[in-house]
Amino acid sequence: MTPNSPALPAPGPGTGPVPGPGRGAGPGRRSFLASTAVAAAAAAGGLPLLAACGGGAREQRKEGATSGKDAAGILPAYVPREIVKPDIPARNGSSAGFTTAVAPERLRTSVPRRLGKGGTVRIMAPLWGSPPPGGNAWYRAMDEAIGVTTRWQNQDGNTYDEKLGAVLASSEIPDVVVVPGWNLTGRIPGAVNAKFADLGPYLSGDRVKEYPNLAAVPTDAWQRAIFGGALRGIPMPASYVVNIVPYYRQDLFEERGYQVPGSAGEFLAWAKEATSAKAKVWACDDMKWTAFHAFGVLPGSDRALWWNTVDGRLVNRVETEEYLEALEWVRKLYAANVVHPDARAQNQGDAGNRFTSGQVLVYNNDLSHWYVKSVEQAGQNPDFRMGGMDIFGHDGSAPRLFAQQPANMFTFVSEKAPEPVVRDFLAVADFCAAPYGTRERLLTDYGVAGVHHTLSGGMPVKNDTGHLQVTGAFDLVGDPAPYLAHPDRPDLVKAQVEWQQRMGAHTVKTPFYGLTVTEPSRWANLADDFEQLEDDVVRGRKKIGDVQQAVSEWRSRGGDRLRDWYRGLLDDAGSAAN
Repeated sequence: MTPNSPALPAPGPGTGPVPGPGRGAGPGRRSFLASTAVAAAAAAGGLPLLAACGGGAREQRKEGATSGKDAAGILPAYVPREIVKPDIPARNGSSAGFTTAVAPERLRTSVPRRLGKGGTVRIMAPLWGSPPPGGNAWYRAMDEAIGVTTRWQNQDGNTYDEKLGAVLASSEIPDVVVVPGWNLTGRIPGAVNAKFADLGPYLSGDRVKEYPNLAAVPTDAWQRAIFGGALRGIPMPASYVVNIVPYYRQDLFEERGYQVPGSAGEFLAWAKEATSAKAKVWACDDMKWTAFHAFGVLPGSDRALWWNTVDGRLVNRVETEEYLEALEWVRKLYAANVVHPDARAQNQGDAGNRFTSGQVLVYNNDLSHWYVKSVEQAGQNPDFRMGGMDIFGHDGSAPRLFAQQPANMFTFVSEKAPEPVVRDFLAVADFCAAPYGTRERLLTDYGVAGVHHTLSGGMPVKNDTGHLQVTGAFDLVGDPAPYLAHPDRPDLVKAQVEWQQRMGAHTVKTPFYGLTVTEPSRWANLADDFEQLEDDVVRGRKKIGDVQQAVSEWRSRGGDRLRDWYRGLLDDAGSAAN
């Protein structure tokens, strides 16, 4: 059986990746209304904001994170489950890989009795695409299996930030709200602390064993779900390995005799050779994300990961020479006219389509694209093959990569929800967190046999009704440990997982890995302009000197004081990395 791909957009480097097929997930970067008065009102209108910044879990403070001994009393017990042994075990932070299907008669049951008590739970979640009609056959089958009636309030994923900001500012919050990690910017973490319930009384320690699938969620992911000193979220676990792959047209490389570059210099030299504007072929699309990895820049997906300890001092990513060097290298690519013109223009067309059409030979995107684009092209261009370059160190040495956060999407329960609603929702989350090889996983991903899918070669294949109704909505509210499973294309599972494992071997965790940090609101938007500045610099609209000036202003406007704050947080709470 192959996990259904959640109905999420295929993002480009400008927006950041989102979870893709097989329970993978990665970093996200999107601006949000969290910086506005809407979010400020959300935080101000709720209960006192809770956080543990070196204090107890109930300390009423607005800022900080929870780690060490404080977190130990909050985190759920970890009881791993291996229903089906993976064909490729997880290693170096990778997902597990499954290359073979599980016959329906061999599927196991991970939820032996219905945990739901028959209540109704209202769930607000993002959805990319057309929402299915309420009460459809998939919803009914899931509700019957879980013992809960779900009422979905699906919102357009492309404008979800606006809806989320408005909902958090109101007094009418649904029972359950899904919040992508890229929306946890500005003052939204404070609003989360104020508006959503502490799930610790239901899940901390051995309490989680009432929900065995949730007990099998890795501890790193649960650590990320601690907001304001309390276990507030159900996390979507993810591999911590970098999730942006520099893809190349393997078929065209072999046809034209190109060697895969192994350094920044080799890449630029190859790009000049491979580009022919007359033939409408350019070497690459925008390569900023790959540049950051190749030059060893700290992650940009989560503000806490912008910091690392260097010679005993906390240093921010924008202060490093590696950051400037990466931008300068991408600027050289644009200056040499080896980047597709639509990438320079931004928001023109789709990088993935430029890649599959052969207009660009290299582009970078989420790990899920390896499967999505390969399957998409199989019927259109049987010669199409895409490979994933190993990330090179800019000088040809081994890369120095930094761990991403082990969860980047969360589901919260309203602090006004009564206990029966909380428990019914946890029944939903536990069902949806069923591992590969279970009846629950098959129903969650493929719907009802004969209604939403049929078997082909022993594998479920969605029909038209399945594509319309089985949208991945349930998948957002509970998930097992990260895995990749494409029995229809075992070669791609092998390629994806082994790429993660190779990159994972060069990955290190920084001090704030695994922590959800609520920054002081006075500095919440201090670095908001850097992403636009990066895009302007690489396209030649601004200069490296403008970045250096922006860094100087960042320091004087609060960056140095924010550094001291993070230093104090680290001294008090400690690191969650191990």
